[in-house]
Amino acid sequence: MQAEATSAHGVGEVLRRPRAATLRLVERATPAPTLTPAPETLGAESSEWLRSLRADDAATRDDATARLHALLMRAARFEVARRRPTLPHLRGDELEDIATEAADDALMSVLRRLDDFRGASRFTTWAYKFALLEAAVKLRKRSWQGRELPLEPEEWALFSSANLEPDTEAEQGELLETLRSAITEVLTTHQRRVLVALAVNAIPIDVLAERLNTNRGALYKTLHDARRKLRRHLNERGLALDTWLEEK
Repeated sequence: MQAEATSAHGVGEVLRRPRAATLRLVERATPAPTLTPAPETLGAESSEWLRSLRADDAATRDDATARLHALLMRAARFEVARRRPTLPHLRGDELEDIATEAADDALMSVLRRLDDFRGASRFTTWAYKFALLEAAVKLRKRSWQGRELPLEPEEWALFSSANLEPDTEAEQGELLETLRSAITEVLTTHQRRVLVALAVNAIPIDVLAERLNTNRGALYKTLHDARRKLRRHLNERGLALDTWLEEK
């Protein structure tokens, strides 16, 4: 039991690092129920935004659209500036182009989804998030532009914990070999590549979707199926995989 505890601690250290996974004995816990908050009554400001954006009068509608685009530009520029240190090779004009494109796409998304707004927050807060998301996605894609996507594990050693006692290291090695074998033998080629790309090599899902000429929904479905097959395979052997198999 002491050896198992030591091994669990060593492997558990990996959970606190990105792209990490561990194996442990199966212990099922009943998930806590979640409640969806009831929508709030629309405030006067939010109601005015919706009224103006849906107005029959073209001048009123165009004015509201222009004000919304200006709001989304501020949001996109904020996100671009926040992430700029991660993209030092991009010039100011390139970053401005990304922000503008993000604001344009966010505007179209907001206008298409006006009926989805339920008033859980102010309309401007709700719309602002569209621009943040668009800017983040476009910057992630730009950071991977021209780079080869690793669809197989670049280094299985990234799962290991360093400075372990010899017996603990050997036990951890056996656990990780079980995981590696399961990924290779249980999953289809496509499932393995998607799982490894997203969960091991930390490729952004929107980048992977673009390279594989698919969409986020299809990749999420593949990832879900892969996790389910791995979970079943490992459970049959009295093991469970922390973190990696959690549904997001």
